[in-house]
Amino acid sequence: MAATQRILQPGEIEALDRISFPRVRLPQQPAALFQERAARLRQLAEGSPIADYLRFAARIVEAQQQLVATLPPFGPPDAPAVRRAAEAGMPLLPASDPLPPPWRAVLRDLAARLQADAGLPAALQPALARLAHMPDAVLDVLARQALGDNVAHEDLAAAPLVMAALQVVFAARAAAVPSHAVPPASPATVCPVCGSLPVASVLRIGGEAGGHRYLHCGLCATEWHMVRVKCSHCESTGGVRYQGVDGAPPVVLAETCAQCRTYRKIVNQEKDPFAEALADDLASITLDLLMGETEFARASGNPLLAIERPLAV
Repeated sequence: MAATQRILQPGEIEALDRISFPRVRLPQQPAALFQERAARLRQLAEGSPIADYLRFAARIVEAQQQLVATLPPFGPPDAPAVRRAAEAGMPLLPASDPLPPPWRAVLRDLAARLQADAGLPAALQPALARLAHMPDAVLDVLARQALGDNVAHEDLAAAPLVMAALQVVFAARAAAVPSHAVPPASPATVCPVCGSLPVASVLRIGGEAGGHRYLHCGLCATEWHMVRVKCSHCESTGGVRYQGVDGAPPVVLAETCAQCRTYRKIVNQEKDPFAEALADDLASITLDLLMGETEFARASGNPLLAIERPLAV
């Protein structure tokens, strides 16, 4: 007798996905992550209309690579924290908790390194000087505003540097988390480790994750699986479409959703094996400008680019 066949629904597909390949990909080597990101930014700067900014972003990321090696080691989360997160469907180490104290020292060190950079844009000098003299409490308030994408106009120049410092600490902390300890978060559109929004999604190549789509956390660099048929903002399975820049290689596309009227970029390593979620998102600002002429709003921003604009809610 022939075996009975049927079409799997999205929820059933996800259940199979969790069995057959990694549900989460943690930044196990943050220094390597930052090194690869910086190299990709420099590669993307060649011939780019925003080459100067991409090269400056590469210098920030290179500093992140150096700074992550100076951090004291983080330990894994304790069993009660893992149990609470699993029971509540909450992120394991939410960014809404008190910020890890090393982040301020990382920020001040980052500011000092950039101030000593001969290629530093002159417009950033006042922002760096201001950061260097801010009291701890004021820095923490600024960090909360940056994490909430609610930075005042006068702090826009400093916001990417604050986020860069937070990325160093949160990536190092996520690297100490065993993958089996990370519970699924609800909603599935936020990072299961820190609860932040993804900067983009990435179609991976190589290894067990090859051929699958992961959302990439803009803060701690954790990646978590989401099937391609779902909107990465509202989880709708209807009305998902893709748009790109005419004549450009289809490495980065805008994934749009007719239900929530948002878009988030999807970065395809099958089209370019060196593609990196945050770097390629940052370099494809032309796509954002074109999407600004459509009905779709960007679902979440890039931590290394502060723009005074409303985001989708």
